[in-house]
Amino acid sequence: MNDDIINQVLNRVIERHPLLITSADDIKTAYEFLVKCYESGNKLLVCGNGGSAADSEHIVGELMKSFAHTRVLSENLKKNLKAVSADKGTYLAEKLQPALTAISLTGHTALNTAFSNDVDPHLVFAQQVVGYGREGDVLLGISTSGNAENVLNAMITAKAKGLKTIGLSGKSGGKLKQYCDVCIRVEGANTAEIQELHLPVYHTLCQMLELKFF
Repeated sequence: MNDDIINQVLNRVIERHPLLITSADDIKTAYEFLVKCYESGNKLLVCGNGGSAADSEHIVGELMKSFAHTRVLSENLKKNLKAVSADKGTYLAEKLQPALTAISLTGHTALNTAFSNDVDPHLVFAQQVVGYGREGDVLLGISTSGNAENVLNAMITAKAKGLKTIGLSGKSGGKLKQYCDVCIRVEGANTAEIQELHLPVYHTLCQMLELKFF
């Protein structure tokens, strides 16, 4: 994909959300980390609390299926599906879409409640990084304050395991920024204003990645 088109996507979101001009370089760096991750066959892990947990799920939803552009399975996978089942394989080949592998650490209710009850609720995301994380993966930690304890613990664990770490936070970045390879900080006087700018940031990243790979 031509870099000019990728830059157009980034420039467009800044036109619509001028406060993001200060975040532009970090968004581009985060995109480059994610491109390298996916080119290497690795995956993205995402975590956050409350509205940021919802954002984590939202991001995964945009990456694991078509977002703004059509995605088509490879001819080889289509052929293999049809070889397994002549009738259902054809249907699957027409309907399924290629994915950019991403896992939200917020949605595993049984695991998270068990670990919270048995061990420590501040470690629920870190425990999943231990289980899911592999060198070359990326962890995206979302915290409007930059000080969410469970997100910080996950980021520390990720760095210890050789993952790249991306933070998405408010203007100060809080404690989160010291554990990030890149921390995307947005202007905002309160949680709601910060979250309002987080959405166009991650939508832009998802669209840039989709253009790159599909």
